[in-house]
Amino acid sequence: MQTLSPDSSQTRCLVCKGGKMLCGKSSCPLLHRLYSFLKVQPLLDKTDLEGSSPPGVFVGRFGWPKVYAGPLVPPVIGDTSIYDSPEDWMYLDLNQILEYRYSLVRGMHRVSVFEPEQSGRIIDDTRDMTLASGPVETEVLFKKRPRRPLRLESEVQPMGPSAMLEKFVLGTMKGHKRLERAYEDRDLKAAPAIIDLYSNDVNLTKITRAFSMGSFGLGPNRRMVPTRWSITAVDSTVGRHFRSQVKDHPFINEYRVYEHNFLGDHFKILMSPESWSYELVEAWFPGTSWNPSGNHVGICSDWEPYKGRTTYASIGGCYYAVRAMATEHLAMERRQASVVVLRESRPNHLMPLGVWKCREIVREALQQPYLRFDTREEAIRYMMSGFKIDLKSWIDGGSLLARQLYQKRLTDFVTKE
Repeated sequence: MQTLSPDSSQTRCLVCKGGKMLCGKSSCPLLHRLYSFLKVQPLLDKTDLEGSSPPGVFVGRFGWPKVYAGPLVPPVIGDTSIYDSPEDWMYLDLNQILEYRYSLVRGMHRVSVFEPEQSGRIIDDTRDMTLASGPVETEVLFKKRPRRPLRLESEVQPMGPSAMLEKFVLGTMKGHKRLERAYEDRDLKAAPAIIDLYSNDVNLTKITRAFSMGSFGLGPNRRMVPTRWSITAVDSTVGRHFRSQVKDHPFINEYRVYEHNFLGDHFKILMSPESWSYELVEAWFPGTSWNPSGNHVGICSDWEPYKGRTTYASIGGCYYAVRAMATEHLAMERRQASVVVLRESRPNHLMPLGVWKCREIVREALQQPYLRFDTREEAIRYMMSGFKIDLKSWIDGGSLLARQLYQKRLTDFVTKE
């Protein structure tokens, strides 16, 4: 028998039972997950399933290079596209998002990532489904009844139950012309394919789905990519593309602050009239997803200078998702700036929902009118007025912001006439 520490999060949950909010959150994340799952549980208590996939797929990473991959299918017939469309979730409440995600049953089939086109009919049909223009009716037969997972990850969206696949049948499907064209071009590298698709209004979710199933790249080099990694790879590719354009443009003419809040995450973005550089600083209150048992605010950050970075950002996929949105915005405006993004995650940030949340909050912030300031100090003073964490903590937790505030530049000593 396991004995739990009196201070452990498990013990708090046993004592609290969702009523006392001992974790410091505004409501119980376990109950949110339970209520969302109970709505669909009666429809999943069998080994066969008919439903319209959004379309959705998931490629796992455990056991790489041999992983589990397969379709995501809800017990719903009709237009289910919103079930796997984070671009449309910005103004939904948490329970609605969870209901969509926990309705998606994950079918699993063992596959080698190095053989995306020699892995059998199930994987072929799953890949074809990612090239569809909309939901696809499917029939699924599992080896056992799907079981409910409780694990949540920071990079990917929540999912419902999972089970090994016995059979997977696609109904009539309408292909997405641009996705199909990229798949059929076996002489086109993956990065140019991603950029071409995004430049022609194919959203990042659709691109990532197809990319994860090994649909892009030079013919003999095509590989399936775990969903978690494919999200970051696509965001990173898009960000690098727009960053190269941004560096050719003139500076913005003022200090700008953009902001947006959603489900416990408060984002503020500072753009300064300087050469490109970028930093993301995240502050997690005690009781939030990645600081569940802390007594103090936890702060982490990563940044890059003008030339970029050569190592993977320790802060994870959000770094690349936010960078992609910031560089795209500047490239579309044909301007250059230094960008500092501050993320304050408060106790009502109940659970991780995936990298999409950071991406879409920043996208939404940058679509709103910005506040203009004559000096950096004025801009930062405004930013701090809406945060609960003080400036010193942000500076201590980051790098670029401190450099900008305290490091004198040559232009600071030039008298303007």
